[in-house]
Amino acid sequence: MTLSELLSIEPLDWWHISSALICGTVVGLERQLRGKPVGIRTSSLIVLGTYVFVTLAQSVSNDATDASRIIGQVVTGVGFLGAGVMLAKDGIVLGVTSAATIWALASVGVALSLAEPRVAIKLSFLIVVILVGVDLLENYSSAFTRGVHSRYSNWRSRR
Repeated sequence: MTLSELLSIEPLDWWHISSALICGTVVGLERQLRGKPVGIRTSSLIVLGTYVFVTLAQSVSNDATDASRIIGQVVTGVGFLGAGVMLAKDGIVLGVTSAATIWALASVGVALSLAEPRVAIKLSFLIVVILVGVDLLENYSSAFTRGVHSRYSNWRSRR
């Protein structure tokens, strides 16, 4: 057995797997540096897992319906994963952004499987821009911190 045969992971490929790890690291690093759930490991595994499921589904059948069923099941499963990071405490729901980040990471994995890796990497940076950008807006103007965000801030200061 040759080295290339030993390293072959058809129908997957190492460029897409590396891209999945890059995408997960980009988003996970932002989350981890802020002390939020869904850090580098979790983010990388979500993107990688989604890419693998969708790519393998496409390779098993040429029928697009089967791949779309796998995508639908991934979205459902990721929804349960996201629900697991949400927490209700004193009438405030925490972790919604982390749950939405998990959902967006799964979409990056789908994009990685169905489009070029560059698309998935750009989407990952867009996710980080949204996470950081809205935070900057909230710090800049009190208009962005009304409602639940003000209740959360008050709840946090009481602890």
